[in-house]
Amino acid sequence: MKVILTNEVSGLGTAGDVVDVKDGYARNYLLPRHLATPWTKGGQKQVDAITSARASREVKSLEEAKQLKGRLESASVTVAAKAGNAGRLFGAVSTADIADAVKAAGGPDLDRRKIEVKGHIKSTGTYQALVRLHADVQATVPFEVVAR
Repeated sequence: MKVILTNEVSGLGTAGDVVDVKDGYARNYLLPRHLATPWTKGGQKQVDAITSARASREVKSLEEAKQLKGRLESASVTVAAKAGNAGRLFGAVSTADIADAVKAAGGPDLDRRKIEVKGHIKSTGTYQALVRLHADVQATVPFEVVAR
């Protein structure tokens, strides 16, 4: 089944890409979560609109992305979360929490969908998040989860 991605899907493509996926994956995962729409003949206008909107939101140049990468990797980011006595969190740290912490630390306003964390963060400690700044630039942001 051909679909048009409306959001970035890790391992599949970015918004505006036309991809061919299995019917069940499209029907049960991509379409209900509004990550994609079915491909139609009039879909090219939609692809153009998504691509132009994405271009306006992205970091404009490769040099700017590299400068931003340097700032992010050297920043001291702390995420405060509610935790018990043993350091186990009540809930988990989300990518939105990480984006808010980066902004509070004086960093740029990041889109939570461009942040990837391996596994679930459910205890205090030091972790790393991967931030996709540009098609060619990815930054590894170290952050610390502390008890609130």
